Amino acid sequence: MVRQDETPEGSARLELVDGVSLLHPEDAVFDAMLSGWERQQRGRRLEPDTIKERHRIVRRFAVFSGEYPWRWTAAHMDEWSTSLIAEHGRAKSTIRSYQGAVRQFCDFVTSPHYAWAEECEVRFGTHPVQVCHEWNTAVHLEDYEGDPDRRPMTREEVQALLDYADDRVEAAVRLGRKGALTAYRDATVFKTIYGWGLRCREVSRLDVTDFYRNPKAPELGGFGNMHVRYGKASRGSGPRRRTVASVMPWAVESLEDYLVNIRPRFRHHAGHRAVWLTERGGRLQPREIEERFAAYRDALGMDRELVPHCLRHSYVTHLIEDGVDPKFVQEQVGHRFASTTAIYTGVSTDFTNTMMRRALERAFAAEEETK
Repeated sequence: MVRQDETPEGSARLELVDGVSLLHPEDAVFDAMLSGWERQQRGRRLEPDTIKERHRIVRRFAVFSGEYPWRWTAAHMDEWSTSLIAEHGRAKSTIRSYQGAVRQFCDFVTSPHYAWAEECEVRFGTHPVQVCHEWNTAVHLEDYEGDPDRRPMTREEVQALLDYADDRVEAAVRLGRKGALTAYRDATVFKTIYGWGLRCREVSRLDVTDFYRNPKAPELGGFGNMHVRYGKASRGSGPRRRTVASVMPWAVESLEDYLVNIRPRFRHHAGHRAVWLTERGGRLQPREIEERFAAYRDALGMDRELVPHCLRHSYVTHLIEDGVDPKFVQEQVGHRFASTTAIYTGVSTDFTNTMMRRALERAFAAEEETK
């Protein structure tokens, strides 16, 4: 007999009361399983949004299969995966995420530590099994599974985008139109994404207190370093923080000018910490950044595959082209692995040819020395 104080959080013994007859036992047990799984995940200190999303996926799988977890089979997973690919066109990474949620739920309800299999055997004469296996789920074989058309922007494209953004400001001011402030803000947002290699969410969540001096770069004043507090999270964990050193003085000048001369003109700026404010006094959201980028991109006739994240790719590529140490670039953009940074890099033909020429010259010099 397992004592109460030895029963782990999320177990059937804690979620279901012994001797109580359930009005709708199948639904009640399934809900109790999800409740127990939530407790177990909270005990592992996973983020609430992660837990909520996993529960949503498990319920979707249950609806698709038309069965309760103790009657799920590997065939149900096969059919669901086929539907996700053929009918819904889900990306590989999305499918793998869905399958991963179901796999973890099955791990939980089949574990003897939580006694759900035993409970189901008593109530329904059967028990849950693991339905996700190597042969019927997607495997993470590639470092990058995003859109293959996604690429860094060339220096010329970056310059054209930033010039166009500046032109929108001048046009609004010249014509006396409402929107000059937001146009100036958006132009500075794009310069900041490129100048520090940020993601949309990272730039959106910047506060006015996220900049400070770097003793190694006194000429940059209070903008020598940027504190990114909402970096991309690892699965189930909170946002990762990092410090990004400022390496593009022109971007620092642009950001400082915005904070000193433009941001104070926005309504409610004094009571708000956000760097990027809306005309109503709220924080600029990633979706709004993406929409403005798309409008400028389309006006310039650029590839529709280009998105704000491509500016981050460009930051990595252009620093590498300029001879910056790849390890430094990796730390700047917050990549845990050098292979991820390599994926972002799309060096130009000129850079490749220069590197090839240097390699050939070294090889020829070595041959000469051996003669």
